Amino acid sequence: MVHGNLTLHPPPPRPAPAIPRQLPAAPGLFTGRTAELARLDRALTHTAAPQEPGTDPAHAGTTVLVSAIGGAGGIGKTWLALAWAHRHLERFPDGQLFVDLHGFSPTGDLMDPAVAVRGFLDALGVEANRIPADLDAQAALYRSLVAGRRMLIVLDNAATSDQIAPLLPGSPSCTVLVTGRHRLDSLIDRHGARHLPLDVLSPEEARGLLAARLGAGRVAAEPEAVDELIGLCGGHPLALSIIARTAGSRPGTALAEAAAELRDLGLEALDHDTDPAASLPTVLSWSLRRLTDTQRTVFALLGIAPGPDTTPPATAALTGLPDRLARRALNGLENASLLERRPGGRYAMHDLIRRYAKDTAHTTLPGHVREAALTRAGDFHLHTAHAADRLLNPHRELLSPEPPAPGVHPHPLPDTDTALAWLDAEHATLLATQRTAATFGHHHTVWHLAWNLHAFHQRRGHRHDEIATWQAALHAADHLPDPATRGRTHRFLGHACSFLGLHKQATAHLERALDLALRHHDSTEQAHTHRVLAYAWEQRGDDRQALEHAHYALDLYCALDHPVREADTLNVVGWYAARLGRFDTAREHCQAALTLHQHHHDPGGEAATRDSLGYIAHHTGDHHQALDHYHHALTLRHTLGDTYAVADTLDGVGHPHAALGQHEQARTVWREALQLYRDQGRDADAERVQRQLDDLDHT
Repeated sequence: MVHGNLTLHPPPPRPAPAIPRQLPAAPGLFTGRTAELARLDRALTHTAAPQEPGTDPAHAGTTVLVSAIGGAGGIGKTWLALAWAHRHLERFPDGQLFVDLHGFSPTGDLMDPAVAVRGFLDALGVEANRIPADLDAQAALYRSLVAGRRMLIVLDNAATSDQIAPLLPGSPSCTVLVTGRHRLDSLIDRHGARHLPLDVLSPEEARGLLAARLGAGRVAAEPEAVDELIGLCGGHPLALSIIARTAGSRPGTALAEAAAELRDLGLEALDHDTDPAASLPTVLSWSLRRLTDTQRTVFALLGIAPGPDTTPPATAALTGLPDRLARRALNGLENASLLERRPGGRYAMHDLIRRYAKDTAHTTLPGHVREAALTRAGDFHLHTAHAADRLLNPHRELLSPEPPAPGVHPHPLPDTDTALAWLDAEHATLLATQRTAATFGHHHTVWHLAWNLHAFHQRRGHRHDEIATWQAALHAADHLPDPATRGRTHRFLGHACSFLGLHKQATAHLERALDLALRHHDSTEQAHTHRVLAYAWEQRGDDRQALEHAHYALDLYCALDHPVREADTLNVVGWYAARLGRFDTAREHCQAALTLHQHHHDPGGEAATRDSLGYIAHHTGDHHQALDHYHHALTLRHTLGDTYAVADTLDGVGHPHAALGQHEQARTVWREALQLYRDQGRDADAERVQRQLDDLDHT
């Protein structure tokens, strides 16, 4: 029984969930990054995660890690994330959460994930008395509150996966963007995050950034200065922004002055005394805090290492670390976005980061440590180049460099193909190594690098580099004890000058070499010099003088009992005799040379002799025999990787084809020769072959 009135009170309505809007403002002058924005669209639209019932596939979320590649800080990760987020706010009607985890910041203190979770719970409207004390319980409450909601969570400036894990929602309806300088592998492996590496701006994007900051008119008025600024900044967004800010504050100053200042001052022009976030060196310095002591040392040494990039074996030599630890350090620097891994297992730094690494080396490492590291690196490259040269030219006289520094071992090169591939890949580094050795007065290394690069330079047609290396060697020879070294160096430098058509310089160096050889009664060096003088006179168009020197060389080699050199010079005598129309004499000498080269297994010498025999056969009317010799020569030279000589043989093989009326075959080989001549910078040869092609077309 109920006495009195009964009053029913409905439960109070549940408050609507809070809709946080924590995103910072969109970047005001965001330009470029079209490809990266499109990749974010694809990554965040087509998720592979299981979807909750009723979730619209077009709005299903996932996690994307935006990290830098080739640039530690200032590459534009946060700007990209915010630009994308503001363009797609309609996809996240239930709110956006944002937190800066201070992975890399002026204070150096990481944000504790408990602080970040507590901030998210506050933003989601949770009363303080309802927030559990335990981090795991807080994270569970956070995941419950965002479950099923279409929200965007931006976790900016993360340093570790531990910072991120408690902040990841459990619901596929949410989208997470993570930015950080480190590639957080466990986030990718354990949580299925998609990795979006962010590189520097393209030249067009960099020009667009400057135009947006400085005005299109000012940028268009100084195109050369703008190109130089973009090149000096290497497309780095923060560097470009600093330059634009500086130039914008000086509207009456030409951009050419800004380029000159950046060129002269380097990173100092990108520094800022009072605002750390506006200083590129300071921003880069924050990345070093998360490195181990070994990684910091390796980073600094890579800043002074010769060459544009490096490999794990070269890094092991530079740092004195075992191979395993060197590789681990490289991987750590790559993970920190201070290094970029490139095809072929090579590692490179952005130019500005390398400048910062070089500055770090000079401020943190003693001079003797730097010099010892560069000595080890020089020994590694010299001794590997020596091993490569022995494979390329096994019949050459053996001049071994001094033993390498303790613990340095040359890179193993099992065969000629591997040797050529290594020399191709390391050529720029080898040239830089010689320059570095010259700076430190390591004259032995300077000279032996020139010696061991000679055969490679000949095969690949690196004529300017050949002169540069032997000019450096000539200076080094003054400081070396062997008196024969200076004459030998004049001989090689004379050959390099003749190779490039510098005839007066070639003659002067070769006459000096011959004079020194005569003064020291060095018959071997006299023979070598006469052989090079023959080539030099051929280049000057005097085959008679060339033949005379070739005969001198042949007589000396025969007396010295040097069969491979004798075979080489027999072919040279035959070649000049053929050019003078003495074909019987030419054929006799070349056949004798061929027999000797085959007996001593000298494929390079056999190829040159086959080429001469092809010339002789063609000019005596036996065009089929000429083709046979030329094709043998081509096969050998292709096998040897002698692209410089391949061009000459292709030129030669076209003539018997044309004489036999095989115009299409002639046209094919001459076009190939023409391309090689152009690639090698041999303009006169290219013009001659072009005339041959024109004549063939008229025929």
